[in-house]
Amino acid sequence: MPTVDVSPLVWALTLVGIAGLLAFDFIFHVRKAHVPTLREAGTWSALYIGIALLFGVGVMVLGDTTMGTEYFAGYVTEKALSVDNLFVFLIIMSSFAVPRADQQKVLLFGIVFSLIARTGFIFLGAALLNSFAWVFYLFGLILLITAGNMLRPSGSDSHSGENIVVRLARRLFPTTKEFDGDKLFTVENGKRVLTPMLLVMVAIGGTDILFALDSIPAIFGLTQNTFIVFTATAFSLLGLRQLYFLIDGLLDRLVYLGYGLAAILGFIGVKLILHALHENNVPFINNGEHVDVTEISTGLSLTVILGVLVITVIASLLSPWGRAQNTIAAARRHAKEYIEIETDHAHRERIFAALCAEENELKALPEKYRKRIREEQELMGLLRRAHAEHAEQNAMAA
Repeated sequence: MPTVDVSPLVWALTLVGIAGLLAFDFIFHVRKAHVPTLREAGTWSALYIGIALLFGVGVMVLGDTTMGTEYFAGYVTEKALSVDNLFVFLIIMSSFAVPRADQQKVLLFGIVFSLIARTGFIFLGAALLNSFAWVFYLFGLILLITAGNMLRPSGSDSHSGENIVVRLARRLFPTTKEFDGDKLFTVENGKRVLTPMLLVMVAIGGTDILFALDSIPAIFGLTQNTFIVFTATAFSLLGLRQLYFLIDGLLDRLVYLGYGLAAILGFIGVKLILHALHENNVPFINNGEHVDVTEISTGLSLTVILGVLVITVIASLLSPWGRAQNTIAAARRHAKEYIEIETDHAHRERIFAALCAEENELKALPEKYRKRIREEQELMGLLRRAHAEHAEQNAMAA
C-alpha cells in the first residue's frame, strides 16, 4: 500500500520540535547536577511517552492507518531495545564510578549522540533499500544473528567501559582518574587533562553506534517510510534519561527481557527475509524473479511485538529468581556507591540504610539463592568493605 508523502514543512516542524524537547531537557533538568526523585522521573517519563503516543495518533489521523500502525510498531520495538540498552549504560557508568547526580548529563549526551548516529544510519539505510533490494536479505540476516547472540549468556564484563575507543583516548591524550564535578576537562599538575566524565561519554557514544547497527535494521523491517523510521526512533530515545531513573531499580528484575527481544528481532528478521523474497531481484535466487511467499502484515507485527513484551515482563516480575536478582544488583550498586562514589555524609547514610535493608532481604531468600549469593566473591567483598568503612566512620565520629 503506498504511503502518504511527508512535506518538507512537516519534516522541518518535526525536527524543530525534537530539538526543542532536547534543549528543554538540558536547560531545565540536566544543566544543574542533581539526583531526580522518583516523582520527577515518573512525571516526565509519562509526559514524554504521552507526547510520543499523541504524535502517533496525529500520524494516523493526518496520514493514514498504515503509517500510524507502522509508527506504533516501530516505536514500541525501539523503546524496548532502548530499555535493554539501559542495562549497558548502567554497567558503563558503574565501571567509571560516575556520581549519581552527574549521570543525567551522561545519559542526555548518549541520547543526543545516539539520535545523530541513528539519523545517519537511517538515511543511509533508506538509500540502500531504494537502490538495492538485496539489502533486505542483509538486514534480515543481521537481525537473526543478533537474536541468536542475545540468547547466549554474557557477563557484565562484556560491556565494560574500557572499550577500544576509550583505550585509544587514554593512550593519545592525558587523562585523570578523578572527577572534577561534571567538567569534561580539568587541570592536573599544571596540565589540561581529560576527566572520566568525558571518557564515559566517549564510551557510551561508541556503544550507541553498535546499538544502531541492530536497531535500524529492526525498524526498517517494520516500515520503509523514512519519516516514520526517524520519528519512531527519535521519540523512543526522548525521555530515556527519565526512564533510566524511574526503572533503575527494576532493570535487573527483567531477567527474561533478553529472550523477549531475541524473539522480536528474530520475528522481524524473518519478516524482512520474506519481504526480500517477495521483492527479489537477486539473480541466483529464483532466477531473479520474485518468490510467491506470504508477507507478514504490520498489524500482525504490532500484535506479536506487544504480546511478546507483555509475556516477557510479566514472567520476569513473577519470577522468584528475578526478585532475588533485583535485590542482589541493588545491594551491589549501593555498596559500590557507598565505598567508591558518594562523598556527601547524609546521602551516604541513606545509601547504607538501603544496603542494610537489602541484605536483610537477601538473608530471607531460600537457601538455593543464598548459596548462589555466597559464591559471588565480588559482592561479598563489597558488602564487607561497606560495613568496615561504616564502622570506621562511626568510630571516628565518636
